[in-house]
Amino acid sequence: MSVGELYSQCTRVWIPDPDEVWRSAELTKDYKEGDKSLQLRLEDETILEYPIDVQRNQLPFLRNPDILVGENDLTALSYLHEPAVLHNLKVRFLESNHIYTYCGIVLVAINPYEQLPIYGQDVIYAYSGQNMGDMDPHIFAVAEEAYKQMARDEKNQSIIVSGESGAGKTVSAKYAMRYFATVGGSASETNIEEKVLASSPIMEAIGNAKTTRNDNSSRFGKYIQIGFDKRYHIIGANMRTYLLEKSRVVFQADDERNYHIFYQLCAAAGLPEFKELALTSAEDFFYTSQGGDTSIEGVDDAEDFEKTRQAFTLLGVRESHQISIFKIIASILHLGSVEIQAERDGDSCSISPQDEHLSNFCRLLGVEHSQMEHWLCHRKLVTTSETYVKTMSLQQVINARNALAKHIYAQLFSWIVEHINKALHTSLKQHSFIGVLDIYGFETFEVNSFEQFCINYANEKLQQQFNSHVFKLEQEEYMKEQIPWTLIDFYDNQPCIDLIEAKLGILDLLDEECKFPLVADLFHDDKDPVPATTSGKGSSSKISIRSARPPMKASNKEHKKTVGHQFRTSLHLLMETLNATTPHYVRCIKPNDEKLPFHFDPKRAVQQLRACGVLETIRISAAGYPSRWAYHDFFNRYRVLVKKRELANTDKKAICRSVLENLIKDPDKFQFGRTKIFFRAGQVAYLEKLRADKFRTATIMIQKTVRGWLQKVKYRRLKGATLTLQRYCRGHLARRLAEHLRRTRAAVVLQKHYRMQRARQAYQRVRRAAVVIQAFTRAMFVRRTYRQVLMEHKATTIQKHVRGWMARRHFQRLRDAAIVIQCAFRMLKARRELKALRIEARSAEHLKRLNVGMENKVVQLQRKIDEQNKEFKTLSEQLSVTTSTYTMEVERLKKELAHYQQSPGEDPSLSLQEEVESLRTELQRAHSERKILEDAHSREKDELRKRVADLEQENALLKDEKEQLNNQILCQSKDEFAQNSVKENLLMKKELEEERSRYQNLVKEYSQLEQRYDNLRDEMTIIKQTPGHRRNPSNQSSLESDSNYPSISTSDIGDTEDALQQVEEIGLEKAAMDMTVFLKLQKRVRELEQERKKLQVQLEKREQQDSKKVQVEPPQTDIDLDPDADLAYNSLKRQELESENKKLKNDLNELRKAVADQAMQNNSSHGSPDSYSLLLNQLKLAHEELEVRKEEVLILRTQIVSADQRRLAGRNTEPNINARSSWPNSEKHVDQEDAIEAYHGVCQTNSKTEDWGYLNEDGELGLAYQGLKQVARLLEAQLQAQSLEHEEEMERLKSQLEALKEEMDKQQQTFCQTLLLSPEAQVEFGIQQEISRLTNENLDLKELVEKLEKNERKLKKQLKIYMKKAQDLEAAQALAQSERKRHELNRQVTVQRKEKDFQGMLEYHKEDEALLIRNLVTDLKPQMLSGAVPCLPAYILYMCIRHADYTNDDLKVHSLLTSTINGIKKVLKKHNDDFEMTSFWLSNTCRLLHCLKQYSGDEGFMTQNTAKQNEHCLKNFDLTEYRQVLSDLSIQIYQQLIKIAEGMLQPMIVSAMLENESIQGLSGVKPTGYRKRSSSMADGDNSYCLEAIIRQMNAFHTVMCDQGLDPEIILQVFKQLFYMINAVTLNNLLLRKDVCSWSTGMQLRYNISQLEEWLRGRNLHQSGAVQTMEPLIQAAQLLQLKKKTQEDAEAICSLCTSLSTQQIVKILNLYTPLNEFEERVTVAFIRTIQAQLQERNDPQQLLLDAKHMFPVVFPFNPSSLTMDSIHIPACLNLEFLNEV
Repeated sequence: MSVGELYSQCTRVWIPDPDEVWRSAELTKDYKEGDKSLQLRLEDETILEYPIDVQRNQLPFLRNPDILVGENDLTALSYLHEPAVLHNLKVRFLESNHIYTYCGIVLVAINPYEQLPIYGQDVIYAYSGQNMGDMDPHIFAVAEEAYKQMARDEKNQSIIVSGESGAGKTVSAKYAMRYFATVGGSASETNIEEKVLASSPIMEAIGNAKTTRNDNSSRFGKYIQIGFDKRYHIIGANMRTYLLEKSRVVFQADDERNYHIFYQLCAAAGLPEFKELALTSAEDFFYTSQGGDTSIEGVDDAEDFEKTRQAFTLLGVRESHQISIFKIIASILHLGSVEIQAERDGDSCSISPQDEHLSNFCRLLGVEHSQMEHWLCHRKLVTTSETYVKTMSLQQVINARNALAKHIYAQLFSWIVEHINKALHTSLKQHSFIGVLDIYGFETFEVNSFEQFCINYANEKLQQQFNSHVFKLEQEEYMKEQIPWTLIDFYDNQPCIDLIEAKLGILDLLDEECKFPLVADLFHDDKDPVPATTSGKGSSSKISIRSARPPMKASNKEHKKTVGHQFRTSLHLLMETLNATTPHYVRCIKPNDEKLPFHFDPKRAVQQLRACGVLETIRISAAGYPSRWAYHDFFNRYRVLVKKRELANTDKKAICRSVLENLIKDPDKFQFGRTKIFFRAGQVAYLEKLRADKFRTATIMIQKTVRGWLQKVKYRRLKGATLTLQRYCRGHLARRLAEHLRRTRAAVVLQKHYRMQRARQAYQRVRRAAVVIQAFTRAMFVRRTYRQVLMEHKATTIQKHVRGWMARRHFQRLRDAAIVIQCAFRMLKARRELKALRIEARSAEHLKRLNVGMENKVVQLQRKIDEQNKEFKTLSEQLSVTTSTYTMEVERLKKELAHYQQSPGEDPSLSLQEEVESLRTELQRAHSERKILEDAHSREKDELRKRVADLEQENALLKDEKEQLNNQILCQSKDEFAQNSVKENLLMKKELEEERSRYQNLVKEYSQLEQRYDNLRDEMTIIKQTPGHRRNPSNQSSLESDSNYPSISTSDIGDTEDALQQVEEIGLEKAAMDMTVFLKLQKRVRELEQERKKLQVQLEKREQQDSKKVQVEPPQTDIDLDPDADLAYNSLKRQELESENKKLKNDLNELRKAVADQAMQNNSSHGSPDSYSLLLNQLKLAHEELEVRKEEVLILRTQIVSADQRRLAGRNTEPNINARSSWPNSEKHVDQEDAIEAYHGVCQTNSKTEDWGYLNEDGELGLAYQGLKQVARLLEAQLQAQSLEHEEEMERLKSQLEALKEEMDKQQQTFCQTLLLSPEAQVEFGIQQEISRLTNENLDLKELVEKLEKNERKLKKQLKIYMKKAQDLEAAQALAQSERKRHELNRQVTVQRKEKDFQGMLEYHKEDEALLIRNLVTDLKPQMLSGAVPCLPAYILYMCIRHADYTNDDLKVHSLLTSTINGIKKVLKKHNDDFEMTSFWLSNTCRLLHCLKQYSGDEGFMTQNTAKQNEHCLKNFDLTEYRQVLSDLSIQIYQQLIKIAEGMLQPMIVSAMLENESIQGLSGVKPTGYRKRSSSMADGDNSYCLEAIIRQMNAFHTVMCDQGLDPEIILQVFKQLFYMINAVTLNNLLLRKDVCSWSTGMQLRYNISQLEEWLRGRNLHQSGAVQTMEPLIQAAQLLQLKKKTQEDAEAICSLCTSLSTQQIVKILNLYTPLNEFEERVTVAFIRTIQAQLQERNDPQQLLLDAKHMFPVVFPFNPSSLTMDSIHIPACLNLEFLNEV
């Protein structure tokens, strides 16, 4: 390839520029050999003629293709030179905000001067375990590379961080140590990794300061060695420091500060513990105020000081030592502020004795004030003969003071470093270490100090080591690939190093200068003259400062220990350490001097690149074959350049050779290695140009063809449009002519009809006028006739009304007189009846005793009398009012008569006529008012009817609208209420998930702690038993469970249920009128309520007695099983009665409410409320009267007492208690607990008689003593029982008395209510009361008969059960004996038939429990049960538990469950990486948990049980606590299962989802540097395809299904795994620039669709796994969307709702075109996206938490199998289990 081909038209080059260093330009004319200049066009369209040196033939640097710009590795660039490197770093830093870039083995880090969210724990975990070239450049990648090589090669590593001050060296070193502390955390409790991190704030406080270039500049060098053990956990660390800048203690330049610790201490001076330091603000001290501003923007010195103190505490520095450190630091500040006054002679000076700062200095350090004041101003000269004390000038005193301050601070610094090393030291053996070197940066100033000279010297040594290491790696790479090695010349700075450190070099010359006494001793160990004092006599608390004695003759070695010599020695030790390790380089670049965030200064950057060795690395790489391609990648990238016939060859290496030989004619431009192809610089760019030309030619051909086709289509479209237009125009003309003809004919027709209409209207007017005249004339004659008839009719009406009024007045007088006579007669009769009733009432008590029902009649009669008295009074008042009215009327009439008689002149007819007229007027007015009212009534009625119709219509419309809305809500779910409900449901689900997640995290932590405890227990070989299950007494267990005996039901409950059923059957209206049903309900409610109260009191007493005696109660024996069972039955019956009581109360209240509502409706409709109100009153009275009934309570109490007596009678039949019958109180009731205690005492007496043989030979004395003791105990028990009976009797009588009082009050109330009724109502009410009483008595007798019948049936049933149990027990005992006799025979378990009477229980002996656990749990392999019922071990364990429950053996239940749980944990610990074993025990643990729920007796878990399964329920124990333990164990197993599955899938995910080509030929490979081929990568192909993931998940699914794991759990497992696939893939996508392309998005969408198809094929699409992949789906779509316009930005923002703003911006920044035809994402577009997404409240976390685990839910899944259908295979070796 000739120069002319390279420098052709449109070729872009780099030319020097004074401002930008390098500037891009484009050739406008081809270059030819011999041309003296190039015609260039700059980026601003300026034309430039660039001259060329013809002699040297130095053409400008060629620019790389845009496809190569922004690469992660600078060595991947085709043209390797300074402008290419600078431009690539600038593009990555400014456009993509990437601060890290590889340059071969060097990590280039540019300081962003801004906090970036790329250093969190999630990022550390993302880089952990990854190869260095697989992820984007990062300091964590370098740290992982060092950690991995240390573990693989077992060789120590070093990370060398270098750069200028302010470039970020300290931060990079700190992040590297944080990475090691995270991934290599200590295995012990020493928390050494926290101590390593805690050393950073201390060293920054005492060794860092603000400079003009950096706010946190390290003013010393340090090398930290982090030690690891054989398991590569951190065990300790060690720190070495180099050349502290002591001069900063006493001097700071402008805009600089002293060390941070001084300002931090001043900021905290107000604390109480620092009052004695006498500190104020930093501006008040000379040593902290020389630089001007004492604060740093964004830095809180007080907060940093608190962190420093915490770090001191964490490293073990005691509080007293911390105070001493702070005193020394404060004393330095006071020393610097001491005022020194010069004398007049100028050769001496003095210090005021009252100087406050000097006093504070002496007080803090404990030195004498006078001595210090003297020796600060004087010096001592020691000669061979005598000693002189001489004064010093002002400048000499200041220098001496500063030297003392520097010396104190340097010693303090050394002490702190030494103490930190002690805190980080470990006694364990160090296996390997990783060193982190944070060294000073290479800098040049106009005047360089000696310290800067040492810094540059150290950098020269490191640069030499770096060059040799890079050269060595290049040589190894060529030898590995079998490339002919040619010596590469590179810059060696050995001459510069020799100039400094060789014999008679600069350091030696400086050492020689230090030997002369008159020269300023600036470089000696004691280079600054420290003031000396003679020994003073101070107090014991003072420190004596002694004078310097004459030095003895020292050897030459002592004279050579200068600062330069020490630094050279320490540097040689450092280089030896680095040469013994594998180095990793981090070069920090400072982008600008103004500390502006993301601002790039090319001049400053290129200056640092030249000095730090990055360009040297580029030059060494460019001297050989810098571009390297694997054969596979080269073929995939450049296959378009291969001819079709060559593709038939299957050997890719041969194809690559053939292509290169045809394309590149010079064989020196490339070399074929063993696995790679090596290219000279520029050859890849040439190949890219050929590839682009090929694509361009193909593109032009495609464009030509498409454009031709488009033109043809366009012509056909135009021709068709022309024909269509012609057709429509012709049609329009024809239609217009037809319209004209139609309009003409229509006009003629309109004229004809208009004329006809006018003539007709004239005729009609004449006719209407004639008709009107006739109508008016006829109406006039009719009205005259009507008026005459109307007048006659009105006269007749008036006469009728007057006569009627007179007749009514006469009738009223006669009626009033009759009423008065009737009232008098009735009053007389009523008095007689009252007298008779009073006589009758006196004998009511006798009748009341004979018949209770007569009381109601008396009450009714009394009430009737009261009513009659009231009526009589009312009638009397009415009579008196009527009499007075009539009297007044008679007087008025008399007056009118007299008036008429006195006026004879007046014509009575006139007055009568006037009266008639007035009456007629009034009558007319009344008629008109009536008519108005009728009209108004009819109108209102019509309006109401219309309103009702409207309302009905509106109601119908509303119903229709409601139906439509309901349908719309159900169909679309877009209603606001539905959305709110969905949101609330989602929020509640989210809260539930969070709560469940927190709980499962606690379970996980508990399992980890438990695992840790087991490890410690194994190590210490200490066996401890965990506290187990404490069995509740059988009666308490029954009380705790509401449904332990669901089949038990009393006769009372049956009656109530029958009544409720009857109510439901006959309906509400009939039931409301059925007195029997409601009286029955009222009776049951009252009886149950009283029974509950009684039983509650009895239960409280019984519990009090039990609590008093529970401590001394002996173990129960088998003899009290049946009484305990009886008590449990009674207690359960009481509890069920209470629940039925509450239920009946609620039902009755509802029925009352329904009756009342019905009554109200009937009142409004029929107007007859009497029947309903009477019914309600009757119900109320019946409820009040029936509350005193308590037959059921008495019956139940009788049963309890009889049970107690039967128990006592059973105890009395035992031996040694026969004497009880001889006692006088033996027939009385004895408390059952006391009797039990006495019985056990006698039993213990029998068992202990042989222990008392020492009293006498026969033991008679002991027996007699025990007998007397038992007799006394029985007497005491009888006395207590009598007192209890007396108290119970008193309480019972009191309760009866209260009940009678309440009944009397209610009867009195009823009596008073009866008196208020009318006599007829009183009689009716009495009859109703009598009917109610008789009905109640009848019901009581009927219920008593039913109870007796049910009790009889129940007793018969219990008798049959007990007989069956006895037969079963006898048969089981006989079977057990026969089995023990032939125990040696081998049982063939698998072929035996299920016996008809097998109850689903398995019996085993206690000593066989360990064997059971071993065969069924610890030694069981899932393959052994391949053909058996899934979860068979869980069923077997439950059958064993059920038998222990059946025998009421709580110890056996506890032991079996505890052993099972411990055995499962042991198996899981042993097989912690076996998916099949973990899944097997997860399914069995869940199944055992389901069995314990299904057969617990809880009705909530028994809804799907069959009758046979209900017989297999537990009877005696409530294992709720064990269910919780099993649930927690299931969570732990699930988490282990997920961990195993994730560990198996995670290595496949990145390769299968991002790297493998699922769609062949879609992705093109970009050029990469040799960082991609990291030394940490193992040999061989570790790539996976998507089919590998699908095969693995198929294996998971098959294992879980075969082992019977619940489908809901399987769904959750795959949801978690798909989330992990999504998180790992997306995190890698966010950290890898090479995969952020359009083709990767296409591959991702294809891979995700394959996974979705797999989910649907396995019926797992409902698991929510696809929803967890939503961020990855949106990321794939984001890679494929257009990214140019504002509309594209809006589309991206609306689409990517599951991605955070940071993730979207990160993907856009990482997006890399694979072809030069594709454009990059512009910075402006990314800013537009950020502006539109700024309102989002996204989390600041960039990566997804790959370790996040969804909380698991174990839904209840009952089994359809019955226990008696389970068969035990012989392979389990469980012959010792017996079927019951």
